[in-house]
Amino acid sequence: MSKPIFVLNGPNLNLLGTREPAIYGTGTLADAEKAAQAKASAAGFAVDFRQTNHEGVLIDWVHEARESAAAVVINAAGLTHTSVALLDALKTLTIPAIEVHLSNPQSRETFRHHSFVSLGVAGSIAGFGIMSYELGVEAAAQLALRIAANNPRS
Repeated sequence: MSKPIFVLNGPNLNLLGTREPAIYGTGTLADAEKAAQAKASAAGFAVDFRQTNHEGVLIDWVHEARESAAAVVINAAGLTHTSVALLDALKTLTIPAIEVHLSNPQSRETFRHHSFVSLGVAGSIAGFGIMSYELGVEAAAQLALRIAANNPRS
């Protein structure tokens, strides 16, 4: 595949490994990137792994993915529960998108139980720590490969 899988990360994920390790674990964002790259490579894809603390930047990356990515894996972090604008951006995608979370939002505070992001993606994976990224990339790759097989000119 010529286009990479975009793995997009939202606010505060740059602090993984030190921020609330009882909830998010001790793995770092670099660990998540390494795991995502390994899983993508096994499926024949590269990964474009990014993190921002700014909602507009995350939205710009989703827009970029429309033309430049085979699929999107997104951990929108706190924006998951607040950003209708991010949902609107995700709904413009014609490529597969998968939502991932390190923790299980359903087992946390009530305000985390609603995900705007989930309304704009093919599926959600949560609660498996760094493995959530591996599972998300695997799902995104399989969906992208199915689309490519059914659309050989793309």
